This record gives sequence, C-alpha cells and structure tokens, in this order.
Amino acid sequence: MKRVIAFVTGGYSGEAVVSYKSAITMEAEVDKSIYDIYRIDITPDAWFHKTKDGKKIPVDKNDFSLLIDGKKITFEAVLIGIHGTPGEDGKLQGYFDLMNLPYTTCNAATSALTFNKRYTVAVAAFAGIRVSHSVHLFKQDNTEATALADRMKLPLFVKPNNGGSSIGMSKVNRREDLAPALQKAFREDDQVLVEEFISGREFTVGVFRNGKEIIILPITEVKTSKDFFDFEAKYSPGFTDEITPAALEESVAEKIRRTAKKIYQVFNCSGVVRIDMIYNEAQGEPYMLEINTVPGQTAASVVPQQVRAMGWTLKQFYSALIEVALSRTKKS
Repeated sequence: MKRVIAFVTGGYSGEAVVSYKSAITMEAEVDKSIYDIYRIDITPDAWFHKTKDGKKIPVDKNDFSLLIDGKKITFEAVLIGIHGTPGEDGKLQGYFDLMNLPYTTCNAATSALTFNKRYTVAVAAFAGIRVSHSVHLFKQDNTEATALADRMKLPLFVKPNNGGSSIGMSKVNRREDLAPALQKAFREDDQVLVEEFISGREFTVGVFRNGKEIIILPITEVKTSKDFFDFEAKYSPGFTDEITPAALEESVAEKIRRTAKKIYQVFNCSGVVRIDMIYNEAQGEPYMLEINTVPGQTAASVVPQQVRAMGWTLKQFYSALIEVALSRTKKS
C-alpha cells in the first residue's frame, strides 16, 4: 500500500517564486510507485490542493486534511518545499508538531534559529566554528551608516537577517554605498546583518541524515562573474559556474566536510541542509556563512547536482528524506 504524503509549496514571502520552481523538480522526481503525493499550496490567501480537473480543495487546518469527493484524506508525513516563511522559519514545523505529523526538514527550534542569520553565527561561534565579524541592526534603532562604517572593515555584506535566496543583499565596497544598501535590506526585513568580507574560495555542501548516518554530499565550488552570489547569479543561467565535485586537495575537502558535519550536529539538523562556506586560504580554515534548511531543488540548484554526483538519483534521495520522516515515532 502506498504511503500518503503531503508536499507543501508556495509560502508567504518573495521566495515563493523559488518554491514553485523547486516544486517542479520535486514533484517530478518523487517515486509515485511508493507514495501517493498530494501537492498543497500554502499562500497568504488560502491553503489548498488543486485536483487534476483544476478544482481547489481547501485544507482543513484543524487536522491538515482534505475532503475530496466525500473522502477524507489524511497524511502520514509532509515533504516540505517552501523557501522562506512559513516553511523555513519553524512556523509550519510547529504546526505539524501540533498535528503529530512528521516532516522532512529540521525541527521548529532549529528552523527558527537558523532562519535568523545573526543568531546562527552567534551559536556557531560559541561552538568554535569560524564566522565573519558582524553587526546586527534593528530598523527602529536608526543606526547611522557613517558610524557603522567607522566600526567595520570594508568590503561589507549587508543582508536581511531573516530570509534567503540573497533577496535584499548587497556587497558594499565604498563607504557611501552603505546607506543605500541598508535601506535595500530594511525593505525586506526589520533586522539586518552586516558582515565583514572574508577572502577565499566559496564552497557549498549539502548534508543530510539517512537513518543514523550523516551523509556529506560532494562539495561544490561557486564561482560567479558577478560581484557576489546574488539572486540573479543563483537562479539565472550564465552568471555562475558551480563545479561539482570541487577540485580540491583532499586535506582541504576533509576540513570542509568535518566542519559541515559539526555544524549539522551543533544545530541538531534533520533532513537535508545546505551549508555555505568560505575557505580562507591564508589561514587554511573554512568559515561558515549560512545554513539553508530548505535548500533549493530547482533545475539550477546545487543539492540536486550534488546528489547526482554522489551517484544517487533524485528519486532515491527524496525517498530517503521521506522514509526518515516516516520513521519518526509520533508522540501521543
């Protein structure tokens, strides 16, 4: 008998557009011989499942169920494909916890923590993981750009503190560009993180738990023709070279893998996460940039590249994520 799985996509933020791109890959690659998949669109206006004939069936939020042709559909687990809120910041995970529904991502606490970039780097630094020097700003504080520039060393990265896909992010090379960069970031979020630039090679690596084993996917080196790896570079062809597996000395690769595994364990991650790092060649050490707990699954995304480079199909990979979720014992 097939397992009944909800696949949630959409979301409440500007990252919904990326969620729908990821949904194309995920829906196509989930093994339909094992799972009955019901796509659930979560939007600010409604939660619904669209049938093959185009009818929108509302989700009963009391128990996260559907009523289709008089038959009640309940789910055994949830495959989460929402980037941004509420699928990446712990809100949806908390709801599913209340429903006693297992899901394929990190838990509510880890998702909420890692969605906040400042708190993420603070916890990482406390655990001995190298991170950039940064300043956390709140919109209501009206911090002066000139005063901030005096405290930090250029170049700087300015980014919304909560969010992903590099939306609202800027690289600041000149003092006079800091104020507009802050304004841009504050349009996306009431909190902003300003980080000092770390020189080095940029890498990103997927990590997931398969049963009791933590698997580090093949490392990807990111090289972009743009000034930094922004939204356009991530999701538009022609701006970025993603080399998978990266051409690395084994000693360097092992440092990156060891750091990635430590990060996964320190933050008590579940499912697949993507960890972005800079390898500072002068120091011979990796620095953590961000943790993405719902990494992109589009045709241009890194994790699918890494899965294939490992020798798995995406069908095998999504099955592994779902099976781990299904293996979690529901609490009464």
